[in-house]
Amino acid sequence: MSLLRNVKTKSKKVIKAMLPSSLKEKMGLSVDPIDFGDLRRLQAIDPDFGFSRGKVIDRYYIEKFLQEHAGDVRGRVLELGDSSYTKRYGGSRVTKSDVLHYTKGNPQATIIADLTTATNIESNTFDCIIFTQTLQMIYDHHAALKTLQRILRPNGVLLCTANGISKICRVLGTDPWGEYWRYTAQSSKIMFEEAFKAGNVKVTTYGNVLTAIAFLHGVAAEELSESELNYHDSKYEVLIGVRAEKTAP
Repeated sequence: MSLLRNVKTKSKKVIKAMLPSSLKEKMGLSVDPIDFGDLRRLQAIDPDFGFSRGKVIDRYYIEKFLQEHAGDVRGRVLELGDSSYTKRYGGSRVTKSDVLHYTKGNPQATIIADLTTATNIESNTFDCIIFTQTLQMIYDHHAALKTLQRILRPNGVLLCTANGISKICRVLGTDPWGEYWRYTAQSSKIMFEEAFKAGNVKVTTYGNVLTAIAFLHGVAAEELSESELNYHDSKYEVLIGVRAEKTAP
């Protein structure tokens, strides 16, 4: 009898484990507790996005996006802050590399300009613009996109990435730069098509529920498997990548 009782008990546990939570509630069965482990905490594992642990998860997705569009990095290329991505993904296809900075003081900058106006940058100048993780820092992002479209040459390409699900980088009152926006695939498509016209914009999203949670906690990309990082769930947009091409006249 004892053996039969043990078999019945184990069978009930197996059946219970297989039932969805909603059905368990209807049947009066308790929902299985979640083991949060290291995630049961009120502060992030690494509050600095994961830089101290390895490659930051959004950087993994940025590089994946740029690798997918490496063929667009050619001719005269403009990049923000430094030219590291231009060199890595453009190589010998790049004939001239420029670096844009908002204020003076960056020794790598060849152009100082505010992209909401940028009257000092001539129209039809660049074959490619690499514009990563910056759009959310510009309050008048519509004006910035119009400028980016204007300074591209016909058939030139803008490669832009921006945050979807992410912690705030610049907290209100802590610095003069500011951080204003979070984007979705839908809002990005509408915004970029307003500047670049329908049919010239391709939006790609990256992420899933696991990488979203990991990124918010500052877990590094090396702490997840490649299959976990590359699994795509459109409901969890950790990073938004946009390829926008300027129409030739």
